[in-house]
Amino acid sequence: MRSGFVTIIGRPNAGKSTLLNSLVGEKLAIVTHKAQTTRSRITGIVNVKRKAKRPAGQVIFVDTPGVHKPADQLNKRMMQEVYDSLEGCDLVLLIVDVTQKFGTGDEFVLDIVKRAKLKTFLLLNKIDLFEKAKLLPTIEAWSQRFDFAQIVPISAAKEFGKEELLNAVVNALPEGPKYFPEDQITDQPERFIVAELIREQILINTAQEVPYASGVLIEKFEEGSKLSRISAVIFVEREGQKAIIIGKQGSMLKHIGTRARQQIERILGVKVFLELFVKVREGWRDNVHDVDEAIDWRKQLQSLNTRLSDSGEEKSTSRKTPARKAKISKGGDSAPAPKDED
Repeated sequence: MRSGFVTIIGRPNAGKSTLLNSLVGEKLAIVTHKAQTTRSRITGIVNVKRKAKRPAGQVIFVDTPGVHKPADQLNKRMMQEVYDSLEGCDLVLLIVDVTQKFGTGDEFVLDIVKRAKLKTFLLLNKIDLFEKAKLLPTIEAWSQRFDFAQIVPISAAKEFGKEELLNAVVNALPEGPKYFPEDQITDQPERFIVAELIREQILINTAQEVPYASGVLIEKFEEGSKLSRISAVIFVEREGQKAIIIGKQGSMLKHIGTRARQQIERILGVKVFLELFVKVREGWRDNVHDVDEAIDWRKQLQSLNTRLSDSGEEKSTSRKTPARKAKISKGGDSAPAPKDED
């Protein structure tokens, strides 16, 4: 039995979250074309059966924010998530967009990998969009930059090379126990996956500074056998951003709520009543406390479970496989969302 922690690292839009979702077989990380979509570490647990070319194993993949040079407290915290993910991991997967020329951003992320001094695979992603004749010269060029344990061409979106990658990863891990139950696919509680699904719709449906100035917090999460009631706050930095998210007569907030609700219902397996509010928190991206509240779900969970314990409510739990009904923790000047559009 092989087991271990595998950190996925790379520049923004290299395909890290797409790869994680593909390997796990479930949408754990939100995916958009906008840079810095992922703000915190996201764990995906994959149990693999013994095959001719690999032993049985449990792989704990860790998706990370795109590597970049930070400009504010939010981005500094995102980069700290990257560094923290490298502590104690057994293998690093450096994923690069093979269609892009090597540049200073690649040098920056490669320097982080070199300083980590960990066994590292290079994943050449998006080879379905790359000229085959250029592949071998590209592999040779990357081989000169660092002594990678393996170089694996893949297409995360098309799932090309997925099985070969899993075989290589499992064989590279040490002998060890199962760290998580067989039916658990992440350590991330569902209420925080829900918050990310709402934020995904903000990223998809708004432009310029608005998606980057937005965060989402779940304020109420009431589970029912046929209907779950969720109340969430979207916070932004300026009144103008708030107006954009609400839209004319609430149209944009209604659209965001409807699209998010559809995704949430698929995850939870029950009907959902989703209520959204929009608040202004000036300069929250440069406020350490606000940044923690926005992206550190571990600290949020600790605080939430303390409050729930005091009130006698059920504590928050982690995401299991979608085959079972999800077990979820129950959880100002605001603009409420209009009723869902059909």
